[in-house]
Amino acid sequence: MTPDDLNEFLAGAFPSSPRSHRVTEVTDTGVVLHLPIGPEHERPGGTVSGPTMMGLVDGAAWLATLSRIGPVALAVTSSLTINFLRKPSLDRDLVARADVLKLGRRLSVTDVRLLSGDDLVAQASVTYAIP
Repeated sequence: MTPDDLNEFLAGAFPSSPRSHRVTEVTDTGVVLHLPIGPEHERPGGTVSGPTMMGLVDGAAWLATLSRIGPVALAVTSSLTINFLRKPSLDRDLVARADVLKLGRRLSVTDVRLLSGDDLVAQASVTYAIP
């Protein structure tokens, strides 16, 4: 699937709650997802909230999986482990680089690296169950 295919699928899958993140690239191993950071993503302490980062990581892994298997909306997260490495800046957008490490008939395992500018701010391992 192309970035446009994935973005259209995302808009169709969640018509009542539009997403602000966009797939900007489909790579040989996954996808790159871009999230413009705004005041709605802030948490006390002047940084991006953990739920914002976890949501972006989860979405990136899901879309990386779909980029390989096609538009299967019912693929679901079965495991997500995230390591928060440093505080992301509120004045820089977040970029998630998701690389599918293993794609089987029932499971997809993806490594996601979350960047704020050039800074690696989180790393996650996400497993998706494929129906």
